[in-house]
Amino acid sequence: MPQSATYLATFTRGVTVHTGRRIVHLYVGLVLYGASDGLLVGAGLGLDPWDVFHQGISDHSGLSIGMVSIMVGAAVLLLWWPLRQRPGLGTVSNVFIVGLAMDGTLRLLPEVHALGVRIPLLVAAIVLNGVATGLYITARFGPGPRDGLMTGLHRRTGRSIRLVRTGIELTVLAVGFLLGGSVGVGTVLYAVAIGPLAQYFLRFFEIPQPAGQPAAAPEPEPVAPPERDLEPERSPAVAACGNRPVVGAAADPAILP
Repeated sequence: MPQSATYLATFTRGVTVHTGRRIVHLYVGLVLYGASDGLLVGAGLGLDPWDVFHQGISDHSGLSIGMVSIMVGAAVLLLWWPLRQRPGLGTVSNVFIVGLAMDGTLRLLPEVHALGVRIPLLVAAIVLNGVATGLYITARFGPGPRDGLMTGLHRRTGRSIRLVRTGIELTVLAVGFLLGGSVGVGTVLYAVAIGPLAQYFLRFFEIPQPAGQPAAAPEPEPVAPPERDLEPERSPAVAACGNRPVVGAAADPAILP
């Protein structure tokens, strides 16, 4: 076989394996993200800002928190149109899978009351959320709907990522709290821990480019505080939590799924 044909076959095989790994990262990450959200709810010690909002609406509507998450995600996605944002496979998958996985976890999780169980459950949920963020973002299939809203407003208004993110999350946190969503030590611990955890797992799960394919040039990093929705702009990875996981540079833990 000519050398060029051998190289092409090797390259094609590498691209296929690479794409397969990305798809596995995407869907395992989204399922784990929803599961971690369910564990946060089960711990009952405070949620991240978007889930405070989801829980507040859930309490007043009679809908499950996972279903509310899906509906809010879909509504936020509609706001992408005037902002000229383009959704990816990860964006659309995020809307549905995270909410379904959250509801599924809550159905399986027994009700816990003892603080000695709730605290480890909270810690496990936050660590799992960091793992899920690393998997989801390294798949590089597009930001979650909430992070796309943030980056879209950043581009259209010229305001910093930090300011736009803070404004959005304080708004949903305040509305969620007024509606009865759970705000507590878990809310604070999540905000402090998720950035470093996501940054670590982004590096841990990063998928190398296939042999023979040049690595994508990293995008400029916005300055932003470590926090979910996620979706942080990271190394040649997807910029998404939150609640959700955006293609970007790895050093910035600001945009979560």
